[in-house]
Amino acid sequence: MPTYIPHSRTDGEENRGSRDSAASIPIPLMHNMPMGQLDLIAPVTGDVEVALTGKASDKATRHVDGRNTLNDLAGHEWLPETKSFFFQKGLGADHAHTEIERQHPAPFSFQDIARLVGFFTKSGHTVLDPFAGVGSTAKACALLGRKSIGIELSKRWHELSQQRLRVEAGLPRLDAHRLILGDARVVMPTLRPNSVDFVVTSPPYWAILNKKPDHKSLERVRRELATTYSTDKRDLGNMTDYGAFVDELVGVFLACGRVLKSKRYMAIIVSDFRHGTEYYSFHSDLIQRLKGAPIRRNSRLELQGVKVLLQNHKSLKPYGYPFAYVENVHHQYILIFRKQASAA
Repeated sequence: MPTYIPHSRTDGEENRGSRDSAASIPIPLMHNMPMGQLDLIAPVTGDVEVALTGKASDKATRHVDGRNTLNDLAGHEWLPETKSFFFQKGLGADHAHTEIERQHPAPFSFQDIARLVGFFTKSGHTVLDPFAGVGSTAKACALLGRKSIGIELSKRWHELSQQRLRVEAGLPRLDAHRLILGDARVVMPTLRPNSVDFVVTSPPYWAILNKKPDHKSLERVRRELATTYSTDKRDLGNMTDYGAFVDELVGVFLACGRVLKSKRYMAIIVSDFRHGTEYYSFHSDLIQRLKGAPIRRNSRLELQGVKVLLQNHKSLKPYGYPFAYVENVHHQYILIFRKQASAA
């Protein structure tokens, strides 16, 4: 029987189902994946078989350093995950497990989340996503044996998250996954300080979905799919002023820092974008605001690196041709921060 590794899907585009295996998820991440999930992923050979079957192998022995309090990876699994980039992959647009995901106008692939969760947590750890959407983080955690807390403002996306865990992750009960319907700015102060092991999220990209319909949104309208996050006035994706939007977003991330345990990590997945005629360097705006930002009196967020998530399979559009340069943005940034003690 062949063995498998998950493949990722691009954010906000139909899944084209790339079937190469260049960007594999580390072996231990597969330990808790139900065998029924194997149809989601592409065949490889090697140590993954040991992780899936639990059978001993003469080809590989895994040794996790006893000093490793970050994750469950052996050294040869850890090293490739320190590259400053990786490629998104796809399930295939017609796969049954994209049915819920595609309802959201800008979903984030659970496979890409799984890669981050697997590196920055150990089995049984708790992961927080303050902008949960349709539950990509919760699904990744469910498959990898982690607990999750997800906050979502939209009742529709919140309910689809619950459905996704039951249908796609095969969970009859959601005891290990606390899905909260509400505004992250209101909910975050109610969570216990220093209680989560990792924060990972892909927040709203300001109001870029509230624009004149283009080829993408018109296709979604034709298929009777949502084209905006919500119509809720509290939704950060409905704010009209970019500066005020960034202010509110930074406030949410600092609140997440209060809940994050000391020396643990926060990963924020964002993309730069064009809105109207102006280009916004969203990722650098967040870095400038969050780097060294104080959390209460005794800790701060420190930038540890920026990983690039490459979307090489997205189709090229002739924006600007033949008059001006308009970029096809085919990558996202993963901003990686760590909660550190402040200097005395």
